[in-house]
Amino acid sequence: MSVTAAEEELSEDERRGLALVRETGGIHQSDFWKELDVSSRKGSRIVDSLVEKDLIEREETVYQGHNTYYLAPMARDLDFSLLMAGDRLSPFVGDEEVDPHSDAFTQWLMSLAYEE
Repeated sequence: MSVTAAEEELSEDERRGLALVRETGGIHQSDFWKELDVSSRKGSRIVDSLVEKDLIEREETVYQGHNTYYLAPMARDLDFSLLMAGDRLSPFVGDEEVDPHSDAFTQWLMSLAYEE
């Protein structure tokens, strides 16, 4: 992924925050500042800056009974290649774990092999 001009101008805390949002694929703002080990005030300033620079998205939500925000990477930053096998979408999208010894996984691999 190439670095944009906006990313080059980020402070170290903003870089860490952007990396956290991208690595997690999305995180609640209350967890964001805890993970970065910064105050909620500083965490909010980091988020404001990243949103303003169009590097992340922020959406109002309720989390653990409290109003907060969900921070997500911009869609252009998501890597969907791990969900694909050739030009086919994996049937295991959304599964927490996939058992490589399961019949479903074996059938998926066989269908890919015979498709060639």
